[in-house]
Amino acid sequence: MPIQLDRGPDPLATAPLIPETPGPDRGTHRHALLSVTLPTALAACGGGGGGSSSTPNPPVVVPGPQLSAAEAGRFLSQATLGYSRADLNALMASSYSDWITAQFKAPQSLSHVDWLKANGYADASYINSTAGLDNTIWRKFISSGDPLRQRMVLALSEMCVVSVLGINAQWRQFSVANYLDVLEAHAFGNYRTLLQQITLSPAMGYYLTYRGNLKANAATGSQPDENYARELMQLFTIGLVQLNADGSVKTGSNGQPLESYQQADVSGLARVFTGWNLDVAGLSTPYPPDVQWRPMVNTASRYETGSKSFLGTTIAAGGSATEALNTALDTLFQHPNLPPFVGRQLIQRLVTSNPSAAYVARVAAAFANNGSGVRGDLQAVLRAVLLDAEARDATLAASPSYGKLREPVVRFLNWARAFGANSPSGQWAVGDTSDPASRLGQSPMRSGSVFNFFRPGYVPPGTALTTQGLTGPEFQITNESSVAGYINWMQRVVAGSSIGDVRADYSSLLPLAANAGDLLQEINQVLAGSQLSAATLATLQSALNTLPSGTQAQLLNRIHAALVLVLAAPEYIAQK
Repeated sequence: MPIQLDRGPDPLATAPLIPETPGPDRGTHRHALLSVTLPTALAACGGGGGGSSSTPNPPVVVPGPQLSAAEAGRFLSQATLGYSRADLNALMASSYSDWITAQFKAPQSLSHVDWLKANGYADASYINSTAGLDNTIWRKFISSGDPLRQRMVLALSEMCVVSVLGINAQWRQFSVANYLDVLEAHAFGNYRTLLQQITLSPAMGYYLTYRGNLKANAATGSQPDENYARELMQLFTIGLVQLNADGSVKTGSNGQPLESYQQADVSGLARVFTGWNLDVAGLSTPYPPDVQWRPMVNTASRYETGSKSFLGTTIAAGGSATEALNTALDTLFQHPNLPPFVGRQLIQRLVTSNPSAAYVARVAAAFANNGSGVRGDLQAVLRAVLLDAEARDATLAASPSYGKLREPVVRFLNWARAFGANSPSGQWAVGDTSDPASRLGQSPMRSGSVFNFFRPGYVPPGTALTTQGLTGPEFQITNESSVAGYINWMQRVVAGSSIGDVRADYSSLLPLAANAGDLLQEINQVLAGSQLSAATLATLQSALNTLPSGTQAQLLNRIHAALVLVLAAPEYIAQK
């Protein structure tokens, strides 16, 4: 008898399913200009890229009494979604560690859920829409005063993926907004607590289809939904293969990677995620948006009370659903794979696609123990990622195998935050930027699948990265269409169109615009982390010198042209 999944009635099932729409094949064509990045290898590790475990620990880099603009800009390029001249100057007068400490203490701005409520999106007319979601996402990413937290939120959203495209529910904009609020609230907390909160979030319950999950029924042959159990292990915690502490893959006597779990582990763990559903207690129907920000609760009659075995752990029969959930998450949290698995991905999201094994090991060690015996402290992990000598040493960064492709969303946000983009209406109507032909080919919380916009182990075929055993995750959404779409859209955005009333402030650039060299130098420092070489700046200066500068309109045109040229430059797009 085929296995059937029976979840029972859905209290919010009046909304039509929004199907996941597969995108075009993005693995064939690559932007030729970007082939300058990462052409040589550190020996591969961790299933498709990384450094050799024999790499010696680099010396700790101690900056001088004041950071240079290049040092500060490079750090802020890794630690934020973009920075202004004021941000750059403030860091130059401070230190990396003090800046991080201040960021950990920075207050959070208005939550996504509260912004949606304050702006009228709890009105019944929006019950079956995503209205307001993109607005509040761009509001936070562009204008919030806690840039490290927002950088971490984007990274976590691409590791523990929820997409509004896969949520079949009323008030789906509130569901995803609440999920982002969870990520933000725990971005500097403990990974174990984060796992608990995302597991109980309605957004994840809908997206990975265990909301309303029923225990097995021998009469009908139905079995619990295994979706969340599988992805929780594969994507959020331990990965597919066993890892050493430095992220390298453990192999068996046959030389093949050792798997982290078997199908029996998935089936056993899935029994834990039965009975969980929306908390509708005290709510009138049709349900208000409140249902989407209440943690899920368990219905005893739907819960599998029998024993559950997975990953060498057995949960005895008869316990409560909450006890079983805690044991399951504790088991995954204590798994030896977790520190290198999570640590390596955070390095990839913030610093470099192919960290050395030694770098991964140091970050994993900080995850395993923050120095006070605490496991999973994300503040300690972030410090380890950003302050490691491999992150800070510009000499190491000069290696052609070092660095990462800036994902399109980050490039747009770099521009917006560099020049104080604002929305006078307060609506931040940037919209959905998913179309690769006319926009960015990527839009936050709109991934086409649980595997994110790009996989951490992706290797672009037919490139130098393939022959050198290097990963290039962001290349998975890079092709002729997305390259042209990005440049064409950013040209309009820079000039003040295509994104509602969101506009940048170029007043700091106007006094420099008559001198192309001065203008480019400022943009290089504030937007590109001083990454553009003298040769590239000279080429761009020659192009700008052909543009007139006699009027303010002509000066603004020069500024627009300079910004687009920098945003299109391979030395900017490849973050080093």
